[in-house]
Amino acid sequence: MKQGLLVIDVQNDYFTGGKMTLTGADEALLKINALEERFLAEKLPVIYIQHIKYASGADFFEVGTQGADLHPQLKHDASSIVVEKHFPNSFQGTTLQQQLEKNGVEQLVICGMMTHMCIRATTPVAESLGYAPIVISDATATRDLIVNGELIPAKQVQETMLAELSAVASMVTANEFLG
Repeated sequence: MKQGLLVIDVQNDYFTGGKMTLTGADEALLKINALEERFLAEKLPVIYIQHIKYASGADFFEVGTQGADLHPQLKHDASSIVVEKHFPNSFQGTTLQQQLEKNGVEQLVICGMMTHMCIRATTPVAESLGYAPIVISDATATRDLIVNGELIPAKQVQETMLAELSAVASMVTANEFLG
C-alpha cells in the first residue's frame, strides 16, 4: 500500500512569536522533520497543507503574512506539493484528493496542527475515503481551550482528541512508525 505523508498547517503562526502559539509545536516539528526525511528518502509523496485566510485582519494565517507561511524548518521546496485550504477539513474545497490519486497514494500518514481542529476534521474524512489513515500522535500539537469558563489544558485536549481519532485511524508515535 503506497503511503503519502500529509503535513497539515505547520505554519509560523503556531510557533513562538506567532499569533496562536501551540503547546508542543517545536517538539512535533522535530518528529515531522524525521517523517519528511523518511518519505523523501523513499521517494514517497509528501503533501503540505497550508491554511490561508483572505479576510483582512484575520486572527491568524492571514494571506501575505509571515505567519501564514509554512515553517522554514520543513523540507519543502519549489517542487513540493502544497495544497491551500480554507476550512479545517483538508479535503473540503481543495485539490487534496486529486493530488493523492495523481500520486498513487493509498494510505495517508497524518501529522501537523492543530490536533483538536484540522487533524480532527481531516482524519475521519481520510478514513471514509478509504485512505486507512495513520496518525503520528507525537507529530501533532494543540493548545489550551476554554470551555464554559473552564481551562482545558493542551495535554488533556491532545489526549482526548487522539483517543477519539483512534476510532478511525491507527495511532502510533514517530519512533514506532519509523522503527
